[in-house]
Amino acid sequence: MTNHDADQSPRRTQRWYRDLSIQILAAMCLGVLVGYLWPQSADSMKPLGDLFIRLVRMLVAPIIFCTVVHGIASVGEARRVGRVAVKALIYFEIVTTIALVLGLLLVNVWGPGVGMNVDLASLADSGVKATKPAGFGQFLLSLVPSSAVGAFAEGEVIPVLVFSLMFAFALLALGPKGKPMVDGIQSVSQVLFKMIGFAMYVAPIGAFGAIAFTVGKFGPSSLVSLGRLVGEFYVCCVLFVGLVLTPVAWGFGVNIVRLIRYFAEELMIVVGTSSGESVFPRVNAKLRRLGAEESIVALVLPVGYSFNHDGTCLYFAFVSVFLAQAVGVHLSLIQQLGLLTTMLFTSKGGAGVSGSAIVVLTSTLAASGTIPVASVGLILGVHRLLSSAFVPVNVLGNALATIVIARMERAIDMTTLTTALSGKPDDLSQLI
Repeated sequence: MTNHDADQSPRRTQRWYRDLSIQILAAMCLGVLVGYLWPQSADSMKPLGDLFIRLVRMLVAPIIFCTVVHGIASVGEARRVGRVAVKALIYFEIVTTIALVLGLLLVNVWGPGVGMNVDLASLADSGVKATKPAGFGQFLLSLVPSSAVGAFAEGEVIPVLVFSLMFAFALLALGPKGKPMVDGIQSVSQVLFKMIGFAMYVAPIGAFGAIAFTVGKFGPSSLVSLGRLVGEFYVCCVLFVGLVLTPVAWGFGVNIVRLIRYFAEELMIVVGTSSGESVFPRVNAKLRRLGAEESIVALVLPVGYSFNHDGTCLYFAFVSVFLAQAVGVHLSLIQQLGLLTTMLFTSKGGAGVSGSAIVVLTSTLAASGTIPVASVGLILGVHRLLSSAFVPVNVLGNALATIVIARMERAIDMTTLTTALSGKPDDLSQLI
């Protein structure tokens, strides 16, 4: 053994417990144990998960602004930005439609809710209220923030994205005069990513608190009573990755298994926290390390977080028909196609945070007029478990979508991509 090898050996033996994904996995296992043994501590554990999510979410809006503005302003060509946006939106619509169709197909074949014969009267006090479906006009209004400050204060992705795009195109129109500001925005984004690096130190604590709350609050009884729904939905998500995302990845020269391993830490975080926004900055940085041009990542990833919810679409389709089965409502093929069409629009309102999915689901059911909205009370106990499956699919889908669009634009270094996916990802501090 050479002196160099001797120097490297201690580092290798110390790396395993420093790996963030291992820390999060250990924290989640500990959280399950604490939630099961001391369920009375569930409410006190919840703030730990919420605190981590808030810590990261407060940085998401300014990071989106900086990355979008710097990315577009660095392109120097507005026409290319429009072309990338159109390609991205078409891709998002195709993949999310496939997700809805797959979800509807599997829930009809498996029939997890058939024979439950749930009495709606027992769900009258579930706390679920119908929400009025937003019309197209209301959707257009929601795109534009009431004020520039309000866009950042509310933390909604779409208004921040709209403001960032307008600012970027205005900066692009300034030409060389805007160069100092572009450089300044790049410096600010580096500071924000450093802050995200600090926040990741408490990611295991956040995952521990979120899982301990889920297990302690709802307990194993909720898993037993609705175990078939949970189990089959997890299989549905795995099948989507295998039957849809894997061929797409292969077609564009990406090994899906290596891609999952590359984003293992981020996927573990969202499994524990059920929040896609909590890993947006890290996914952004890692995609750039894969060799994708900054301008592509800066545009496609934020738009994907707003419009590309593969896992959430699986959830909407699967759970909607499950609820109909559970309460004894028969849906004809025409009604299910109508439900799918409604979901194509309402799913665009879903966000990376799992709590919004319930709100959008009730809006979808209210718009359909065939499935009682009160039936949503059936899945409240296991919604967190379901979101631990569909939110990671959202994150993986958006990461792959960014690579796909980058390849379409020939804006990714395939040698860098292959090398990065074959090895261990660098520390986040080296990704910036």
